[in-house]
Amino acid sequence: MEKYLVRHCAPTLAGMKTGNLFGYRFSSLFSLLEEVRQCRKVLERKGVSLFILQIQDGRALVYLCRRKLLLHDWQQPGVSSFMERYGYNTKNPELAIARLSQKLCTKTGFPHEIGLFLGYPFADVQGFIQNEGQNCKCCGCWKVYCDEQHAKRQFERFAKCTRVYCKCFLQGTPISRLTVAA
Repeated sequence: MEKYLVRHCAPTLAGMKTGNLFGYRFSSLFSLLEEVRQCRKVLERKGVSLFILQIQDGRALVYLCRRKLLLHDWQQPGVSSFMERYGYNTKNPELAIARLSQKLCTKTGFPHEIGLFLGYPFADVQGFIQNEGQNCKCCGCWKVYCDEQHAKRQFERFAKCTRVYCKCFLQGTPISRLTVAA
């Protein structure tokens, strides 16, 4: 699992991004839960949280985040009331993440407000929902509807971080050292 965390979540581990999400295949539920437990031991000390949002057909949807950054993001103008309309408690990240997990496990569609759990700009999340995923200015880690130049710079920073982290991890740097303390 550590390899997947580094490959898919380097910007969050580095403290550059609020959260990341990835799919993880597993052979047994026991093994998955043990891997998650081991990773949590390392990550929680650095202010990073790991959650399994959904389990289906031998695949887990894993979410890594920095709760402090979530709270900060959700305090931006308009975000809290937007999230509340979708049924989230923006004062309590654990309750909000539980609600997101519930939506993922019980709905057939994908909750597009998930972008606000990943640190995407509020205007781009709104733009995605309003445009039903069409008519974006550019596409990278997310579909961009507003500040294209800023987003492109972010995409490059995230890609560079991922390249550096993957290289360091392959050279033996443990995830505990790759994770920046909050």
